[in-house]
Amino acid sequence: MSAKISLKVIYTVMALVLLMAGSCKLSGQNVRDKEGFVQLLDGKTLNGWEGDPTYWRMENGVLVGEITPATLLKTNSFIVWQGGQPTDFELKVDCRITNGGNSGINYRSEPFAGVPYALKGYQADIDGRNRYTGQNYEERGRTTLAYRGQKVVVNGQETPGALQANIKSNAWTKSEVTGSLGTAESLQEKIKSEDWNEIHLVVKGNRLQHYVNGVLMSDVTDNDAANRKMTGLLGVQVHVGPPMKVEFRNMRLKQL
Repeated sequence: MSAKISLKVIYTVMALVLLMAGSCKLSGQNVRDKEGFVQLLDGKTLNGWEGDPTYWRMENGVLVGEITPATLLKTNSFIVWQGGQPTDFELKVDCRITNGGNSGINYRSEPFAGVPYALKGYQADIDGRNRYTGQNYEERGRTTLAYRGQKVVVNGQETPGALQANIKSNAWTKSEVTGSLGTAESLQEKIKSEDWNEIHLVVKGNRLQHYVNGVLMSDVTDNDAANRKMTGLLGVQVHVGPPMKVEFRNMRLKQL
């Protein structure tokens, strides 16, 4: 009798282990694909993310950020991945945004003190009219580091002081353009309006590359040791402005 009970116990434990493994595999989280990427969204819940539920929800397997006429923002709001602070990594995600929308993917970022759900740091810019999509913008920092189509070396301040002294027309004046990836207009043609586009970030050391649909849009080498960040939080944004909707799906991270 005891032997039979023991076998039953063993079989039960084995079944539970297989069930748990199957659940993990179905969720996609912590399971690497053949390229070494791990899914960051489970497609059902906001587990593993922290943001204001007024603006963020999971719907039909997609992470949705939405501003309505009744929920207009006073400051930009982020939902932030709680799984770590990536240093060198690749990120791939499909994104779709309404025509008047403004968003972005922040990385190597940090919380901005005194403002809930706010981040400060590098951003892969995304907007519905594709004026800025693909450029490198530093949220609450040095502002535009590279416009779309630019290969740039970012230099530091010659003398310590307020960042504002080196910002003009919402751009960091110490960015030196060293090459061209194409005109902003020709690259814009590679980006679909109000449809899904794949954003691919390659971040290694002090080099930050933003791709859209497989096309390199901006390429930054950040030599500004005083202001650059080499690690930090990952999050996505809804931006102050008119009602908008942005969607993210199939978000995958590979740490290098």
